Amino acid sequence: MTCDRPNIVMIVCHDLGQHLGCYGAGLQTPHIDAIARGGALFTNYHCTAAQCSPSRGSIMTGKYPHNNGLVGLAHIGWEYNPGETTLQMYLSQAGYTTHLFGVQHETGGDATDLGYQYVEARGSAALPLAGDLAQWLQARAAGGEQAPFFACLGTGEPHRPYRREGYRADDPEQVQLLPWLPDRPGIRGDIAQLNGLVYALDEAVGTVTRALEQTGLSEDTLLIFTTDHGIAMPRAKCTCYDPGTKTALAMRLPGRWDRGAVHDELLTNCDLLPTITELIAEPPPTGIDGRSFLGLLDGADYTPRDSIFTEMTYHGVYNPMRCIRTNSHKYIRNFGQLPLVYMPTDIMEWPAGSEMLEEYCSSSRPEEELYDLRDDPLEMTNIAGEPSHADTLADLRGKVDGWMNDTGDLLLEGRWPSNPEHARRLGKMFRTDRFKKWMDYYTHDQIWFLDAD
Repeated sequence: MTCDRPNIVMIVCHDLGQHLGCYGAGLQTPHIDAIARGGALFTNYHCTAAQCSPSRGSIMTGKYPHNNGLVGLAHIGWEYNPGETTLQMYLSQAGYTTHLFGVQHETGGDATDLGYQYVEARGSAALPLAGDLAQWLQARAAGGEQAPFFACLGTGEPHRPYRREGYRADDPEQVQLLPWLPDRPGIRGDIAQLNGLVYALDEAVGTVTRALEQTGLSEDTLLIFTTDHGIAMPRAKCTCYDPGTKTALAMRLPGRWDRGAVHDELLTNCDLLPTITELIAEPPPTGIDGRSFLGLLDGADYTPRDSIFTEMTYHGVYNPMRCIRTNSHKYIRNFGQLPLVYMPTDIMEWPAGSEMLEEYCSSSRPEEELYDLRDDPLEMTNIAGEPSHADTLADLRGKVDGWMNDTGDLLLEGRWPSNPEHARRLGKMFRTDRFKKWMDYYTHDQIWFLDAD
């Protein structure tokens, strides 16, 4: 790296988790793997909420969703609290130009409201967007522009639906199974189709990395690859289990982070924003939940986290949970009467979800869940009721209580209030034929909005 303020290219995809070759997921993703191999890979990096808008809001504000207000999906009415400062805004104040290519999911309004100065390309398909970004990089290099830039590439892949024309799916009989799900035909078929979307995403990443190298921009550019949350499969997306919260993060900065380091320290995606601002020597943001891990990247002083929090409040329907994860245990507090495992409709209506409906949606989840991650890394045995774990349960329960009290979490007062636009849109959607057929699998606590109007 030859400059103090590198350019920043951030690729943020949908619903990927750690479903990549470099994480051992059983598929070939050479271009993304190359970022990890020539940079740094994080294996214990978690989103704050296993859902699109709230997680992306944490990346871009450094705050947990219930602290920045984005506790549900932006396209159905949720927004940041007034006055929130985003990564794009911090970078603009530091002299960067900020550019969006493709998808953002932090507002239902204009992306310029989020601090992007320029929306360079629209759409969601990874390959065309990568081509647009590559052309823009080439034009910028040819023009000799000197101001550092931040370019965010947001792709739709690999969000469902998985079954799409023009994508190369795997043979269902040859896919690597997901260890937390049984071996069933629909699950195998969904994995095979998911892999096809990931291959297209990986090819798009290759287009971007080649453009950076061909233009000579690579040496002065921080390249970040990440995602919002886990894959859209049962017991992953929209849960507080690791398959929902563990997310990909690979970062490469030539001359600084280019040795293929693998970090297993516990991190939350709130931590990315202060890491970037410290890298460019900006004053640390105040009032955020994240803390910089620049020292970890640089091999300098760094005190690892001993715990992180995850949460959910609304994902369309109401699904409130609060969770703490340490390196050894996970504690989940569930609020209200909810199915054993919540699956949003984009999972329920496809084969993998259909095969798990009766197991996951015909009984209620407990108020508390506790898992010993050392003996039970797949989080299959809830030990919250076992006397031998009472001290651990009390300790982690107290930490969640303290966190909620310290942050003024509205769940402490009862149901987190909805907003009129959210209730109106959900009421309209759930009266369509597509949603009516799933009504028996939601509790009244989740579809309360049908009575609201």
